[in-house]
Amino acid sequence: MANLLYQQIEMLSREKHIEPAVVVSAIEDAMCVAARKYYKTEEDLRGKFNSETGQVDVFSVITVVEEVVDPTKEISLEDARKKNPEAVVGTEILTNKPTDVLGRIAAQTAKQVILQKVREAERDTIFNEYNGRVGELVTVIVKRAEGPDLIVDMGRTEARLPKREQSKLETYNIGERLRVVIKMVDRAAKGPQVIVSRADASLVQRLFEMEVPEIYDGTVQIRFAAREAGERTKVAVASRDKDVDPVGACVGMKGMRVQSIIRELRGEKIDIIPFSEETVAFAQKALSPAKVTRVQIVDPENHKLEVIVEDSQLSLAIGKKGQNVRLASKLIGWDIDIKSEEEKRREIEEQMTALTAPTTPLTALAGVGPKTIEKVEAAGITNVEQLAGMTPEQLMEIPGIGEKMVDKIYQAVNRFYEGGGEAGVATGEAEINEGEEIAEAAETAEAGEVSSGETGESAAAETTETAATDGAEQADTHEASAAESPNAEALEAEASATDAHAAPDEIPSAPTEHHEAGHDHHDKESSEP
Repeated sequence: MANLLYQQIEMLSREKHIEPAVVVSAIEDAMCVAARKYYKTEEDLRGKFNSETGQVDVFSVITVVEEVVDPTKEISLEDARKKNPEAVVGTEILTNKPTDVLGRIAAQTAKQVILQKVREAERDTIFNEYNGRVGELVTVIVKRAEGPDLIVDMGRTEARLPKREQSKLETYNIGERLRVVIKMVDRAAKGPQVIVSRADASLVQRLFEMEVPEIYDGTVQIRFAAREAGERTKVAVASRDKDVDPVGACVGMKGMRVQSIIRELRGEKIDIIPFSEETVAFAQKALSPAKVTRVQIVDPENHKLEVIVEDSQLSLAIGKKGQNVRLASKLIGWDIDIKSEEEKRREIEEQMTALTAPTTPLTALAGVGPKTIEKVEAAGITNVEQLAGMTPEQLMEIPGIGEKMVDKIYQAVNRFYEGGGEAGVATGEAEINEGEEIAEAAETAEAGEVSSGETGESAAAETTETAATDGAEQADTHEASAAESPNAEALEAEASATDAHAAPDEIPSAPTEHHEAGHDHHDKESSEP
């Protein structure tokens, strides 16, 4: 009986690839759990397997202490010496618990505990073994499907092939043999812990190591690999021996080596590229089969390249749905911006036009005050051409510019271009002289810079005073000319002066009274003989 039980333990250990001591420990723990459940005790129980008799004994453990705190687990020295005269503080007193009285329920509990302990030990063993084999190429057999994922048999254990790690163009059948790479080991997974992949770029590297002896012995190295599973892979190779061609070694005689890898990957295209330490040269090779005209490093810090190709090579360089340039970018680790010769030529022409085109300062715009110009220039707009290219929304984003001022700016820009680029001095000077201060005051109030109506009133008063002074000067001029000329000429000057005084609609009433006074004086002088 004893030999039969121990043989079963050894057999289970070999099957689960765990040590026999682990199984024995699981049996001892299971008997303790069953005994505790049967005796309904909180004592510390300890199981012991006897390999000679095959018996599993269960003992209650009590520790000898000077002062008892927990009677179920501790005993005083005086009481302990009644059972064992040699007992000292710290000695453990073992009391046998009969196990022959344990019933069917206790036995079932023990069985569950044993299976659980063995399963945990098996998972620990699998993790410790395969965690150090990540990236290794293994052959598996498709066992079953669990939803979109596949469960494959690795021999000693099962592994999971998730949907995301499957090649897009491949279909798998039950019992089919596959070559996969170990992607990772997930200790927390409920099912198989080992995750394998058919889509990882390392699969292509491992296949090359199997097919190319120069890679296996280290003469040729795979420096980088970029892959879109089922469609295309780019591999950059370099040789440590100047006499060995790395690309030729990977391709093989008549392409035999690379063709065997393509068959394993179900027809996936493979580009083998010579590695170069120079980024420009490496980028030119990475975009093969397209022919690159030139490569320019645009931003070395952010790893950005500009690649120029002939017009006929543009679609080939980009590839189907951008695949070729995307893989090349992954391979070299730089962002690639591809342009055709025609696109680059147009871009250069636009830049040259922008550099050579004449620019007109904002001060040439009639009807736009200096304060408005300052606000526009503060936003980075320094000439009329830039201003004309802005939308109303962009102008509204400039601090201090409101809707009315936007309309005024657009009217000024339109007048500028309608006059053939001239500022429209004849029509615009009057607006500047007569209305500039009022426009600027309104503009400031619209931007929220005027805190009350006092500023506007002050500006209007100042404008009124200026207009009154101008009217007085003009009246004096007409009086002098009327005194020196005949009556007909005096009447004509009188009519001209009257029109000139009445022309500006914006002039307030105060200047009008002054004009009338001047007019009366003029009549008085002209009536004299």
